[in-house]
Amino acid sequence: MMLHIPGVLTPEQVTQFRQRLAQTDWVDGRASVGAQGAQVKRNRQLAEGSPLALELGEIVSRALMANPLFFSAVLPLRILPPFFNSYAGGEHYGLHIDGAIRTPKNGMQSMRADVSSTVFLSEPDEYEGGELVVVDAYGTHEVKLPAGDVIVYPSSSVHQVLPVTSGERICSFLWTQSMVREDWKRSMLFELDQNIQSVRGEHGDSPATVGLTGHYHNLLRMWAEM
Repeated sequence: MMLHIPGVLTPEQVTQFRQRLAQTDWVDGRASVGAQGAQVKRNRQLAEGSPLALELGEIVSRALMANPLFFSAVLPLRILPPFFNSYAGGEHYGLHIDGAIRTPKNGMQSMRADVSSTVFLSEPDEYEGGELVVVDAYGTHEVKLPAGDVIVYPSSSVHQVLPVTSGERICSFLWTQSMVREDWKRSMLFELDQNIQSVRGEHGDSPATVGLTGHYHNLLRMWAEM
């Protein structure tokens, strides 16, 4: 399941991030990937675990955890501290798949990467190219969102970032271990939750609403891994 979540970061937060990131030093983006990814990755990023990355990443993590749509779709158990990257001058990241297990450098326990998220920090008209391209069973999807918006998609998806031919594309990206491992189960729970919200809005906490809510929680109880 791919999902566009608008307005996770406020315009004021995006402006603050851009001002801070404009004054920092970027490192080679290949520092955070394995041998296969290093062959196709050409970008820059904040050093993992740097004070600025941790400070801004904490803001991103809090904003995501407070977003009802993100929580419903992802069912987060743990979020890896977010990264920040920059693409310009033809930089790109070729077709790849995210590693299944992520081990942060800050001493956190290793975690399974179930859901990938990209938080856009540049407006679409600030750069040419740079689309996130995700390939799944339903085809190829190109994504280029307003600053502050987020796209989430299964970490098992093959994807790439097309070359940025002018301007600069700045984003945050992160991985989440979900309480529910399988994407199809998360999709089913998300659809059920959204329909429960609609029924509640029309009929309040009627017997049908309570029954559907109970069904949701029983499925979650059966599928969740804690």
